[in-house]
Amino acid sequence: MAACAKTLSIEEPTLTEEWTVVLSRGRKHRRYFLKTETPKQQQPQPWVPVDVEINPKRELKLMQRMQNSIKRVESSQFYHSFLDQIQMLDGFPRVLGSELMMQVVIYGIGNIEGSESSRLQLSLAILMKRRFSWIGNMEVFDPVLSATECRVLEALGCTVLMVNEHGRRQALKPTLFFMPHCEAELYNNLLQANRDAKLLNNVVLFGNSFRAYEQIVVDFKPPNIVNSSQHIMAVQRFTNEFKIYKSLKDNFEAFNEQSWHFFNPEDDTVLYRIDK
Repeated sequence: MAACAKTLSIEEPTLTEEWTVVLSRGRKHRRYFLKTETPKQQQPQPWVPVDVEINPKRELKLMQRMQNSIKRVESSQFYHSFLDQIQMLDGFPRVLGSELMMQVVIYGIGNIEGSESSRLQLSLAILMKRRFSWIGNMEVFDPVLSATECRVLEALGCTVLMVNEHGRRQALKPTLFFMPHCEAELYNNLLQANRDAKLLNNVVLFGNSFRAYEQIVVDFKPPNIVNSSQHIMAVQRFTNEFKIYKSLKDNFEAFNEQSWHFFNPEDDTVLYRIDK
């Protein structure tokens, strides 16, 4: 590579590792290399709920709580502002292109039986599907889900994944990743799996603000965030982020600091990680 490539410096890196741009003299592909040790990637693993109890009364109670959460979100000022923002963002039609449907993958929804925030977040995703005809099948995964929660999710029209993908789903077609309040590592895994421009252009991500991660890294450099957010930092130059509207009337902490993320890398851009 050194004999046939020209290496250019780019803006000051926000991480302790160095990012460089490599332009091939032949096809002039623009690649961003992170010079760091590459950890062993987690492989997809078959998964079954730890709690396999089937209890109709428990299911009914959870379904009633979900219906209440859906009604609460649907009647909120926050939800109507949320819909207005979606309709104004041009990133959705750009990602859809000629496709009619955008599949939805929900990672890290948490324990919907025990967490009000999880129920509110799931309610928002379900309401989106009911509202927009271009929202397709919704796949859900969180390793903490119980059998009861899986049955309720299926009853609500979702598909529960029986494989732990560790967030490494490749977006082979337009895909909305709905990931509110997930850990940085999960976003990082997703971006690593979709580091090719053709894949990244198929991704819409709803989740924690990448700008907030960048600011934390720049200001404080906490090792846990630095080590788990390399791809979040690298993709910033290709990211259009739109913070969701918050209503003063509705106090939904479940949606604090959440943003829409759209990616527009050049066609010849590929993000790689290489060992030292």
